[in-house]
Amino acid sequence: MKNFVGLFFALVLISACSSTEVKKPANAEELYNQAFDMLESGEYTKSSKSFEELELEYPYSKWATKSKIMGAFAYFEAEEYDDAILSLDRFIKFHPGNKDIAYAYYLKSLCYYNQIESADKDQGNTRKALDAFIQVIARFPDTKYALDSELKLNLVYDHLAGQEMEIGRFYLNQQNFLSSLNRFAVVVNQYQKTSHIEEALYRQVEIYKLLGLNKESQDVFKVLAFNYPDSMWYKKASKLSK
Repeated sequence: MKNFVGLFFALVLISACSSTEVKKPANAEELYNQAFDMLESGEYTKSSKSFEELELEYPYSKWATKSKIMGAFAYFEAEEYDDAILSLDRFIKFHPGNKDIAYAYYLKSLCYYNQIESADKDQGNTRKALDAFIQVIARFPDTKYALDSELKLNLVYDHLAGQEMEIGRFYLNQQNFLSSLNRFAVVVNQYQKTSHIEEALYRQVEIYKLLGLNKESQDVFKVLAFNYPDSMWYKKASKLSK
């Protein structure tokens, strides 16, 4: 009797386990939907793996093409940017005429953009974001992705200018005036629309004054006075010019 009871409970346990087991998708569409459900529920890494599995198991289906871009998005949401970029590069290479190609270029730009560091750190990703956004604008000028890329370029340029300012200030503190002047000149010549332009002009006024180049100092001061008369940097420069 005991053996019979034990066997009965064993069979019930097996039945319960089998009833809760996740059913393996029967085709590409089911696997896609399963991966999409994971994405919607925030299981980004699992979702990306499922999309990749679909690509391998059903490489010639329409769902495989969709999976490339969706898998990249899942990696992006998981902040696994290197994997997202690899997936996007694959999509761009094999599906250049796809309706989602503009989005693929834009999403790749965001992968770099989201990794931008503060101005005192390496700006490798900032430069990659710059190049990527410029590509989006050049290739897809009439899209919403180009419009947003133009807006995001403002922050990209600001970071690049910020790094030049950081290095320029360092050289100035070391009294390496020529190297410092060159860095501030980059900001003045290349990043006029950033938030750093006023200080860069002031620093040029300051350094030319330190070097005894009074005419050059006055020329830059006039530019600062004409364009930014209400700036705190203009007020500081006014004291130097007296």
